[in-house]
Amino acid sequence: MHPNPSFRNTSDGHGWELVSQTSFGTLVQSTSGLPLISHVPFLLSACQSYIELHLVRSNPMARVEVGEAVPTTLIVNGPDGYISPDWYRIGDQVPTWNYVAIHLTGQLMRLEDDVLEPLLSRLSDHFESQLHPKPIWTMEKMTDDVKKRMMRQILPFKFETSELHSTWKLGQNKPEQARLDAADALADHVPALAKLMKDLPQ
Repeated sequence: MHPNPSFRNTSDGHGWELVSQTSFGTLVQSTSGLPLISHVPFLLSACQSYIELHLVRSNPMARVEVGEAVPTTLIVNGPDGYISPDWYRIGDQVPTWNYVAIHLTGQLMRLEDDVLEPLLSRLSDHFESQLHPKPIWTMEKMTDDVKKRMMRQILPFKFETSELHSTWKLGQNKPEQARLDAADALADHVPALAKLMKDLPQ
């Protein structure tokens, strides 16, 4: 879908917040053949200038030397959903799809192997902390043999971000009451998207 300019007026701060909260996205690299695509969990740095992640050694994206940087795009998706024309309660509307999408451009760089274990610990701590009151799982619960076998199969990477582009298609091009009516109808189906439609991020 070609985004209307009115869907691109949201501040970068909201985009970075969504990236941090989601911590999962799609890496895309151009090649001479088909594009390389990888779906990855990640950890956004506090300064928002880089993202930490890991890739399995057999992944074509991982077949680079330490320190080698490759131009890459990271796509992070927010909530999305179908919008029925009936929900607007006004005539002559068409079906559409509302969504939030963040595109980060930058360089994907392989790191030294010795940063892998602390990187994995930070990643697991980040996601485990969201499961409170469950006690946090740590790598110390793994036997040395299992941990070594796992770490031999993956490599650490850093994605250095250069630009953020976001699209927030939330019905901004509709009359306010029509947008709110559609959000009310959507609330039973995709509540996160409905909330954004009601309280447009600025």
